[in-house]
Amino acid sequence: MTESSGDMRALVEQIAQALVDAPDHVQVTAVENGEATVLELRVDPADVGKVIGKQGRTAKSIRTILGAASMKFKKRYTLDIIEE
Repeated sequence: MTESSGDMRALVEQIAQALVDAPDHVQVTAVENGEATVLELRVDPADVGKVIGKQGRTAKSIRTILGAASMKFKKRYTLDIIEE
């Protein structure tokens, strides 16, 4: 894991922890996938709706922030919200 993916992982983790009721259950895993890095977000099953938001607006906003911040590192990041 590169330093930039660690920074982006921490960014997504902080945003998710601010949104959910169980911040200690937030997990973000960085998976290198060729030219892009996939950040897999896992939260407590009761909090999945909070990180997705109405009509996916919250998830879209997190992805927008991720895209803007990733320009600094000149690397592509995508966000997957894993439902368990």
